[in-house]
Amino acid sequence: MLNRRELIASAAAAAAAPRLAFAEQSEDAKLSALLDACLQEQLQNNPQQATLLGLDKGPNAAMRSRLNDTSPAGIVANEQLVASQLKRLEAISRDALSPDAQVDLDTLLYARRSAAAINAFGFGGASFGPTPYVVSQLSGSYQFTPRFLETKHPVESAADGEAYVERLAGFQAQLDGDTTRMRHHAALGVVAPDFILDLALQQMTALHQPPEMASVVLSFRRRLAAKGFDPKLGDAAAQMWQGRILPALDRQMNAARTLRARAGRAAGVGRLKDGPAYYAAALKAATTTSLTPAEVHQLGLDQGRQIAGRLDDLLGEQGLTRGTVGERIAALMRDPKSFFPDDDAGKAAAIAYCNDRLAAIRPRLPRWFKRLPPYRFEVRRVPANLEVGAAATFSEPPSLDGSRPGLVYFNLHDTHDWPKWALPTTVFHEGLPGHQLEGGLALANTRLPLIRKTIGFSGYAEGWALYAEQLADEIGMYDDDPLGRIGMLKMQLFRAGRCVADTGIHLRGWSRERAIAYFEGLEADAPGFAAREIERYCVNPGQACSYKIGHTVWEKARERARAALGPRFDIKDFHQAGLSCGRVPLEVLDGVIDRWFGSARA
Repeated sequence: MLNRRELIASAAAAAAAPRLAFAEQSEDAKLSALLDACLQEQLQNNPQQATLLGLDKGPNAAMRSRLNDTSPAGIVANEQLVASQLKRLEAISRDALSPDAQVDLDTLLYARRSAAAINAFGFGGASFGPTPYVVSQLSGSYQFTPRFLETKHPVESAADGEAYVERLAGFQAQLDGDTTRMRHHAALGVVAPDFILDLALQQMTALHQPPEMASVVLSFRRRLAAKGFDPKLGDAAAQMWQGRILPALDRQMNAARTLRARAGRAAGVGRLKDGPAYYAAALKAATTTSLTPAEVHQLGLDQGRQIAGRLDDLLGEQGLTRGTVGERIAALMRDPKSFFPDDDAGKAAAIAYCNDRLAAIRPRLPRWFKRLPPYRFEVRRVPANLEVGAAATFSEPPSLDGSRPGLVYFNLHDTHDWPKWALPTTVFHEGLPGHQLEGGLALANTRLPLIRKTIGFSGYAEGWALYAEQLADEIGMYDDDPLGRIGMLKMQLFRAGRCVADTGIHLRGWSRERAIAYFEGLEADAPGFAAREIERYCVNPGQACSYKIGHTVWEKARERARAALGPRFDIKDFHQAGLSCGRVPLEVLDGVIDRWFGSARA
């Protein structure tokens, strides 16, 4: 297995290979060295990312015992690093770069400029994207670190076990750092809505277990026993949990309760100082386009009407002709046969069904793609203690070295949120040919600088994943499953609705309740599902819009290429062009696709 230095060296060499023709352009070499330096700096500030990528080895082995610094000083250090890297990137002469290197530069510049724009507001945390709230049901170390330790930190040696215990000590510092920042931001008037703090407190309460019941300790003991390592390490973890983590969690819960007493009900960021500007910046960071909030709102309405028209026809073919589209989908969802039982056996059956759909599409993909990722992928259930506030589904990439598979998580808090006929399209979105294919190809792409494999853009990735849902239909996955096709279009309508609801909340002042009712009427979302979605948008302004906007950009790019190439258009070539550039802002993707078919047409 390659160590970190070897991985970086091999990636750098591979990335340089296609650019040998431009060796005389020293600016390429300057950019390559800068990108390597930026990665090293990034990993030093983000040791958890080093573990996620499998780069916490060899000279970087010390990173395995560290967690990210969430203290005010740590956040300032990250902001200073963003500013420093941006200044150095802007000093590169773009015109002197080769075409591939120009894409690299444009991509990193966009990422750092977006981060700097969000940092300038002086408040917020991290979740699925920018969030104004350090701690919520979807943000905060209490939310991420336990799952990271349980599922990402390896325990393959006694040293790994010792590093686990050290990281537990770091978890206390993370919790206290989050609590300090949460209080500071509250003094600036940035307090999460009351219902968001309620959800966070529910999850903190579920986490607040004695050592003999805490999954972070129990799973560690199991892994130590499986490897035959000293059980005293488990005792040390239990003592750390009891003596340091629980008191820090108590401090954070007390701070959250204090804020809850003064929190309001307003759902959107428009109520905050600089809230409208923050929303515009978050929307741009998520979509990587220059669409205004008003334009995004209208796009959602327009595309929603088009998708509803298709659903109207398909529902009629199933004998459902009376009522609105939402009412007829609701009729489908009242059929008990549409759901797995809401117990552990039923939830296990739902996950098995999802893994079966993943296996079924795999052999069809070579007809549509020139390259497939070399990694393993599987579907899992969101841990029960995180279900209340967790997203409905999400995807985690494999490790760079392939030692850990790519994972797709389903939130099965209530199986009645998930009709069986809506599961396949979500598997295709999160798994193959969606996130895991796109992300796996980026990780395995030897032409990309390593830092390009560590960053992502929601507009590109989520747009691709929604396009992948459509592609699964084109591949034939619903030829004998008409209800599955209805499920696919229901989810397309849902993504159009996100553009309306997200802008409604943050631009037009919609309440949580109004936004939930909108989704329930639009495409018959179950109340619990709709509530979790809306609560997610309240915490991650703009991110939900990236799906339909990104899908629209991918679709239009394919239409332009087909029109330009005519009979010479090959879907495998289009996918190769759009995926081989790695994850890029949508504005950069348009340029990549246009250059590709312009060259192919010449």
